Amino acid sequence: MKILIKNCTALLMNGNDEIIENISIGIEGDKIKYIGKIPNDFNADKTIDATNKLVMPGLINAHTHIPMSLFRNYADDIPFWEWLTERIWPLEKRLTGEHVYWGSMLSIAEMIMSGITSFSDMYFLTDGIPRAVEETGVRGVLSKGLVGKDEDDNREFEEIREFIKIWNEKADGRITTRIAPHAPYSCLPGYMRRAIELAKEYNLGIHVHLSESKKEIEDSYKAFGKSPIQHVNDIGLFELPTLAAHCVYVSDEDIKILAEKNVCVVNNPGSNLKLGNGFAPVDKMLKSGVNLALGTDGSASNNNLNMFEEINLAALINKGINTDPTSVPASTAIKMATINGAKGIGLESEIGSIEINKKADIILIDLNKPHLYPRYNLMSSLAYSVQASDVDTVIVDGKILMENRELKTIDIEKVIYNSEKMAKDLIER
Repeated sequence: MKILIKNCTALLMNGNDEIIENISIGIEGDKIKYIGKIPNDFNADKTIDATNKLVMPGLINAHTHIPMSLFRNYADDIPFWEWLTERIWPLEKRLTGEHVYWGSMLSIAEMIMSGITSFSDMYFLTDGIPRAVEETGVRGVLSKGLVGKDEDDNREFEEIREFIKIWNEKADGRITTRIAPHAPYSCLPGYMRRAIELAKEYNLGIHVHLSESKKEIEDSYKAFGKSPIQHVNDIGLFELPTLAAHCVYVSDEDIKILAEKNVCVVNNPGSNLKLGNGFAPVDKMLKSGVNLALGTDGSASNNNLNMFEEINLAALINKGINTDPTSVPASTAIKMATINGAKGIGLESEIGSIEINKKADIILIDLNKPHLYPRYNLMSSLAYSVQASDVDTVIVDGKILMENRELKTIDIEKVIYNSEKMAKDLIER
């Protein structure tokens, strides 16, 4: 299919922060074919008029747990470890494949409607998550959270091998996989090493939680005499491409390791704030050369999947913490949600910017809203004014998933009905 987007005001994210006026974008199949002037012989099957809209790369949610939409508003305003061990983990033991599927469908609908075209997920990988990705048309980097207190337990590793064989590079390449040792506090060192070997066996990257809470740091020093980041580095985790969620409590030595090992840190400002876990030193890490991406975390701890909210928080909170209004400017926060996220999930050659021969993962923002006038600086508008509901059109892999706020691949009424049914079933079990 050929799609022409005309009358574009476009933020390309192709190495500069320039917003270009009055251009056209030609999409052929799953790729961006033309930017600027379109050849006369480009016969579009579909033309989109982008007048009064901003065209930009789709947002990348670099750390989330999409089935947890069923847990939204279930356990709020309680301490992190009580939230995790007494409320979330017990409820997760009741999950079935149907719960996971409908929770995933609900999250994907929410993500599409807020401009997210790609996400990196860590959860229990029944086929429900990849099924939802395949059916809806989004792009997903999927990983099963490995929790290992028994270093000789083979069950989860065999499940992951089977999952990789079935789903890696499937759905026209929109599904890729990673290996995800959940966290140093939930995986014994020997178990973590086995996860590393599995990733090497399949040439896959790592997805892990690191240094999210003060207790995690204290426990790590008691158990290993070092920080979680230093601990997993010594084990060899960072020899593989690593996506590290949180990294809230990090020392100068930790930051040096993250930069030297090219670890991508995923900042989850909304979740960290809501759980009372503090806020990562984003500006300091950026200035030290660490690649920073953005994520929503799961709906149980956020409680939404709104990347524009995360962009806003990343920019605002760093300014407040550092008492410096130049800290994490709008352009940097937007990079964290686009090209930096693409680098983090290993897809920067395919997504994260609008460039010729890259995948056509594009969103259109409706600028004809009272809160987006006057239009002095559209980059600032994106970080400080745009709302998720301003996303008008979403294209992934050259296919239109939403147009004029209407979902094209999801029966939203069916998804809402079944998700509510599954949530009630989960609580009553």
